[in-house]
Amino acid sequence: MAISSLEHRVLPAEAGRIDRIVQSMTNLSRARVRGLFEHGCVKLNGEPCLDSGFCATSDALVGIRYDPHHHYKERSHHRSNRFRILHEDSHLIVVEKSAGLLTVPTVRREKETLVHALDLYLQRGSKRVHAAVVHRLDRDTSGLLVFGKSDSMAQRLKSQFEDRKPVREYRAIVAGTLSKPNGSFRTFLSTDEDLNQRSTTDTAKGKLAVTHYTVLKKLRGATWVGVKLETGRRNQIRVHFAEIGHPVLGDRRYEPQLAQHPAWKHPWLALHAMRLGFTHPVTGKKLLFESPPGMEFEVFLQSQSMG
Repeated sequence: MAISSLEHRVLPAEAGRIDRIVQSMTNLSRARVRGLFEHGCVKLNGEPCLDSGFCATSDALVGIRYDPHHHYKERSHHRSNRFRILHEDSHLIVVEKSAGLLTVPTVRREKETLVHALDLYLQRGSKRVHAAVVHRLDRDTSGLLVFGKSDSMAQRLKSQFEDRKPVREYRAIVAGTLSKPNGSFRTFLSTDEDLNQRSTTDTAKGKLAVTHYTVLKKLRGATWVGVKLETGRRNQIRVHFAEIGHPVLGDRRYEPQLAQHPAWKHPWLALHAMRLGFTHPVTGKKLLFESPPGMEFEVFLQSQSMG
């Protein structure tokens, strides 16, 4: 068995997810790189690093000790047709949910929800563990969420969200062509009698909502945008884009007539929570997770490209 030892000092331009750095060092597939982490082959600044989503800073030392001829298999992770677990430890769990799945029940007390499915999964190991909600995604939005495994852990994570510390990045396809390459929304959102969110000039009745966007690609009758949230109000992204006449495609609540596009035939939103980053409340490590948008986004981008 020929063991290889590699070391690399992270350059400023490389700072970010450590799995990408390891992949560049080894030229292995993403699955095999994850296997290296799970088998303890990777160290960061001399300490074992088991989290492939950890953010390595500039000048950090990444070390790898492994057998290039051995296939370090990634351990199987729980999957269902509605959600996928990206990370789990004794304190929290990070999942990717599909569009069409409620995060939590509404007043109708639905059973088919993400939190219910996670409770069933977690209680196989311990009846005392449950999925404690930290934040939510709309039913028709796909992407990343973190849950605590106790109410106290969820509250510690919620405090980070309240202080606007987590990284929350989305990808969206909005109707029409945005006139500016980037921009920001800063409004106060209030709930009307029909439970819709609306921007209001009465700051006493609304909650501050801040959204930043960057145009990634102009399409036929639509625009592909990257979105960063400072705050996490209900329907925030949908409301902000709808109020300037560029609703998220597939939105049946906010400017539904404008939100239609002949090439987006799916019964859900063209909105995906792609990146989620936060500090682990117990270990203090910075965690960053990514979830690529589904194939329906890729098909739309290719079919509606302007060249």
